[in-house]
Amino acid sequence: MSLTKKYDGYTSFSYLVPGVDFRAFDLADELERVPPFRLALDADQEERVRSIVDRCLFVSMHEHLGVFPDRIEETPEYARHGRMATAFRGLAASYWDCVFDNLMDGICRIHSHSGWQWDDVLHDLGMRLCDLAHQDFVIHCRRVDDVQRAHDEGKVAWVATMEGAAMIEHDLDRIDLLHGFGLRSLGITYSESNALGNGLKEDRDGGLTKFGKKAVERMNKVGLLIDCSHCGDQTTLDTIEWSEKPIVLSHIGARALWDSSRLAPDDVLEACARKGGVIGVECAPHTTLTRNNRRHNLEAFMEHFEYIVGLVGIDHVGFGPDTVYGDHVGLHRTYASALSLKESRGDGKPDQHFEEVEYVEGLENPTEGSHNLVRWLVKHGYSDEDIAKVMGGNALRVMGQAWS
Repeated sequence: MSLTKKYDGYTSFSYLVPGVDFRAFDLADELERVPPFRLALDADQEERVRSIVDRCLFVSMHEHLGVFPDRIEETPEYARHGRMATAFRGLAASYWDCVFDNLMDGICRIHSHSGWQWDDVLHDLGMRLCDLAHQDFVIHCRRVDDVQRAHDEGKVAWVATMEGAAMIEHDLDRIDLLHGFGLRSLGITYSESNALGNGLKEDRDGGLTKFGKKAVERMNKVGLLIDCSHCGDQTTLDTIEWSEKPIVLSHIGARALWDSSRLAPDDVLEACARKGGVIGVECAPHTTLTRNNRRHNLEAFMEHFEYIVGLVGIDHVGFGPDTVYGDHVGLHRTYASALSLKESRGDGKPDQHFEEVEYVEGLENPTEGSHNLVRWLVKHGYSDEDIAKVMGGNALRVMGQAWS
């Protein structure tokens, strides 16, 4: 990133009158909701961090840039009003040049009738784009060159992303429409099965359906990056095989370190890398735990990173922290049943006990994560070349391949 971001102080929907044009909520502090954590470095390491940040392009493969209510129990009502603020102030303090922002579908706006999903997706995407249209610090990223432009201009490139494709139902043309509206990455499933394939919460995984194969072909043709982070293992393997272009597991970890369906087994990670794909390591609360690190923090997260690098090589790993601006643990508690957290993370399995945390220290939000990831890599002796790859270079490569 440019070490000085050119942010003019814009806040979401400030072109409207709160309480008149929309209902206002008290939102979480974007930068100091909890005590800040910054990994300690010596003076030489600090200078090296500054040099790397100034020269390299940093890409987060998976975040949630909406700001949640300070009282997390207000989130369902906040979501129903359909006007989620964007964390402009938080982004301005981050190191990210480019962020894949996963909109509210599959997180807060969960409906039993699939017809509602399409309307919700268009609402969420359109509302975020309207907000972005009233400022010029965050730019809508439609092509890879936009990331370099954002870096050069002290701005942030915003990639519109959705975690699951249930909303397309059986209509392939909706893939074209989503791309036309500016979407650039789409998940096959969001944990639950849909018309394309099976999600990770299912007991049995039948893989991609015939319609799912057609959908993968269409995503390749229009230029959408395919994500299988929330798919069942066989559905992921089928997608990797069927896709002509590399795919990503944008936010995931290694099941070899922690027995959870939310994480991927070695054969899936290796298959993704063999096809040229990239694995983004995630740190949503209580996901990337390990038997060595049963308290979720920066060290547990980086143990997954180093394991996956050792398994597939440095050219196929990046970061998809999957963090939010607000109480992420509280958000999971609010939507526990819809997200099937206990089912997916392996609660109750032998030797799966862990210490619950109120937040993931060092990775509490996208801003803090951007700082501590590069600091950890410098502290642990990674080369400038390898840091450039995992902090953004690998993601940029697969973006270019998928979007071409």
